[in-house]
Amino acid sequence: MKNVRKLTLAGILIAVGVICSTFYIPIGMAKCFPVQHFINVLAGVLLGPFYAVGMAFATSLIRNMLGTGSILAFPGSMVGAFLCGIAYHYTKKEILAFFGEVIGTGVIGALLVYPISRLFLSKEVALFAFVIPFGLSSFGGAAISLVLIMALKKTKILDQFELVDKAKEQ
Repeated sequence: MKNVRKLTLAGILIAVGVICSTFYIPIGMAKCFPVQHFINVLAGVLLGPFYAVGMAFATSLIRNMLGTGSILAFPGSMVGAFLCGIAYHYTKKEILAFFGEVIGTGVIGALLVYPISRLFLSKEVALFAFVIPFGLSSFGGAAISLVLIMALKKTKILDQFELVDKAKEQ
């Protein structure tokens, strides 16, 4: 039953990411999607690192197939989701999940985009050209998710979600 709940939540978050993919902020050559970073942090905290990475991949794939995303979405979103989920999994601190997303997408993912943009998009860009746009996008989306997660904790909704999972495991 736990896996069904996780898959259902993952499907809903992927759908939100795809539906909201029309909302982007153009910064330079990049399309910055703060909603994807918002979803990455939620998934990393609520579902764990592997669900978060799978969701980031699925959202990026669907957006590319629909023509609302770019190939640059894959490395940025997936690295950020992984670091976010790993940071939360080992520390249980939401702020570290936030920093995992910002560093994973804003720095590491942005640097991984460089060879992809040269090879597949034939774009001449500087190595750090995507760090600022990806960093701004990931910071904004991760900050929004951090506010939501703190509100869920304050109202005890997040505790109920985690207690149900613990009860099912026993």
